[in-house]
Amino acid sequence: MKILVVGSGGREHALCWRIRADRPDADLYCAPGNSAIANIATTVPLAADDIGGLVDWSVANRPDLVIVGPEDPCALGLVDRLSGAGIRAFGPSAAATRLESSKAWTTELLDRAGVPIPDSAIFDTPLDAHDYVDDAVNPLVVKADGLALGKGVLVCDTPDEAHAAIDAIMVERRFGDAGSSVVIQERCFGPELSVFAICAGTSFRIIGSARDYKRAYDGDHGLNTGGVGAYSPVADADEALLQNVADRIIGPTLQAAADAGHPFTGVLYAGLMLTADGPVVIEFNIRFGDPEAQVILPTMRGDLVEAMLAAIDGDVSTIDLVPDGSAAVCVVLASGGYPGSYETGRKIEGLDALPPGALAFHAGTETRGDGLYTAGGRVLGIVGTGPDVPAARENAYAAVDEVTFQECQWRSDIAAAEKAPARKSPSVVPA
Repeated sequence: MKILVVGSGGREHALCWRIRADRPDADLYCAPGNSAIANIATTVPLAADDIGGLVDWSVANRPDLVIVGPEDPCALGLVDRLSGAGIRAFGPSAAATRLESSKAWTTELLDRAGVPIPDSAIFDTPLDAHDYVDDAVNPLVVKADGLALGKGVLVCDTPDEAHAAIDAIMVERRFGDAGSSVVIQERCFGPELSVFAICAGTSFRIIGSARDYKRAYDGDHGLNTGGVGAYSPVADADEALLQNVADRIIGPTLQAAADAGHPFTGVLYAGLMLTADGPVVIEFNIRFGDPEAQVILPTMRGDLVEAMLAAIDGDVSTIDLVPDGSAAVCVVLASGGYPGSYETGRKIEGLDALPPGALAFHAGTETRGDGLYTAGGRVLGIVGTGPDVPAARENAYAAVDEVTFQECQWRSDIAAAEKAPARKSPSVVPA
């Protein structure tokens, strides 16, 4: 079987790793891939946003399946173009990608569908947004409407911070065109939870849960990042909660997208806040998260490729992709200063000394003649696995202690509060 994975980060490394484990005989390609992915797949020198090049390569090489890892190629219509050329591609259409690529569109869709979201308002001008903040009573979250590499959400403790966030997004255009409009939401409080479902139109199956860490520093301090750690499973995510998420959030969202003429196929990632009144949607992503994929994929049994093909065929109700009862904890090693300015080109040492129960997924690395060097903000996802979260955490940080590079930055509190034994998160289908 010939498979192409599109992307070059830690998520795509984890996808290739999982596919190689499930399908050792697969003819596996990755575009553009990275130096670590090159050890398990044939890399193709095409950028993930080179839509024309990827379509031309696929037409010439006829892969049996194309898996789109990042969100940008989906937003640019890669799946639409591949499907039109007769290539089976796993991921949403450009229109359905708006569940992630436009927070304003999604907010309006969810509000109409009765899906629980924070009190929200959408603004196209800074003046109107500032006026709204002046009248607000509760703390706010200010979100750039478009794609911003996971960094376009600014959590504000005071009105002054909300005003500064509006200016950063809409006036300074810190996130480019993603900031042409903003969504301002009342800030919710409670633990966060990410729930993942394989979807085919209105058919879906929940395949796992994770908790991720977005703030750069311990104790949830610092700026939002693309994600600096994660673990799975999450003790809060018992069968009753996941059924609630299926019935009140994922099912209605998929139905609303289909009713709007944009049925969703792919992985839907529901970012939730577990408030006193129940789970509330704070974001949707249209792909495996990063670093969430690095903890979901190693703790899953079943055939990932078979599940993706079933989604393309329109029905995932019988797939066998479910959590296997084990646990994983991912600690992201980042370049010092991330998500602000940082230096690259630091030599990485210690990856050959990882202890048992540890994996390393590469996000921002490059191979030079004398070794491996840093080449991005998020450099490595160090993953510990084990029978429960505390054991997986111990393995993860034991591995972190072995890996070094100059100005390496990481959080020391990933999964620190998860003391309960891991629970198997059941695969949930709509009632």
